[in-house]
Amino acid sequence: MQKMTKRTKDYEEYFVNMTKMAENDLIEIVDFIAQERPQTAKKVMERIRAKVYSLDHFPERGGYVPELLARNIKTYRQLIELPWKIIYRVDGKTVNILAIVDSRRNLQDILIKKLLK
Repeated sequence: MQKMTKRTKDYEEYFVNMTKMAENDLIEIVDFIAQERPQTAKKVMERIRAKVYSLDHFPERGGYVPELLARNIKTYRQLIELPWKIIYRVDGKTVNILAIVDSRRNLQDILIKKLLK
C-alpha cells in the first residue's frame, strides 16, 4: 500500500492595501466600541483585520456589493464580518480595501458617497 502525501499547491498571492479611508473607518468603529467595551473593541479590530488580510489569496471569493449591483456596478466586492461589510476592489495583484461600513446603515447612500466621488 502506497503512502499518500499531501501536496501543497502554490496559490497566487495578492498585496492587500488598506486605504486611508478604510483605516479611518476601522478607527471610528473601534473608538466607538471602546467607549463602553475596550476589550470587545480590540477583538473586533483583530477580527476585521484578519478578514481583510485573508484576501491575500482568492480575493474574488467576496461577492459583489448588492447595493451597488442594483446600479449595475460590478467593480467592487465585499466580505462580511457581521455587522460590518469590508468593501474592496481587485486591481491586478493588489486588493484595495476601500471602506468598512456598518451594514445596518443605509449602505447605498454611504457607498455611493465614499466610492463614487
